[in-house]
Amino acid sequence: MQGSGKKINTEKDDGKIRALIARAMGEEDESAAVIEMLRDFRWNMTLYHCAIREVQTKFEVLDEELSISRARNPIDRIESRVKSPESIAGKLRRNNLGFSIKSMRENLNDIAGIRIICQYIDDIYTVANMLCKQDDITVVKIKDYIKDPKPNGYRSYHMVVEVPVFFSEQKHFVRVEVQFRTIAMDFWASLEHDIKYKKEIPDPELLAADLKECADIAYSLDVRMQSLRDKIL
Repeated sequence: MQGSGKKINTEKDDGKIRALIARAMGEEDESAAVIEMLRDFRWNMTLYHCAIREVQTKFEVLDEELSISRARNPIDRIESRVKSPESIAGKLRRNNLGFSIKSMRENLNDIAGIRIICQYIDDIYTVANMLCKQDDITVVKIKDYIKDPKPNGYRSYHMVVEVPVFFSEQKHFVRVEVQFRTIAMDFWASLEHDIKYKKEIPDPELLAADLKECADIAYSLDVRMQSLRDKIL
């Protein structure tokens, strides 16, 4: 996934983030306001890292349970990341939102992100529904780009969930974006992302049409493989 999962805990990181905050606030980077926001920012990043661990553990437990009850693992792999400070600031700026902890918490649902790569399309809905049923998970939003793909062919199942993170003296609710894809969907999305961000693309309209066709082929393969699996079960 895009972004960095590395914890922000070094002096070098603090210097970069402090400079970023100072530019956004129009303050000197050693001002009291900047130092206070840096402290709040690091604390919130810790919350997001902890929330990812909470959600990832849930998926690992579900996968292990299903490996016994259904004799196979529906989850091929799990990826996670926390957005970098630069990505957070950039997204707030692009959406004409102020760079503040309040703005970040209220407006960005994808600071903490987990991607679940499943073997088959029906595995996605099975695992997602199991997560929804857990009583400490609150589903904030669902976007089904499998049934209703984006115009460029992108397919995935997106959920924003809220999970409690327990600290020593307080419980905090943190939002995590969860993306579900099949192996074929993830393969296409990874290559599409790599191609899309090339600086010079000859004949972009033809490339977009080719990528859309590849997305349709990948989905057709997913449907066919699931059909074959269903026939032999």
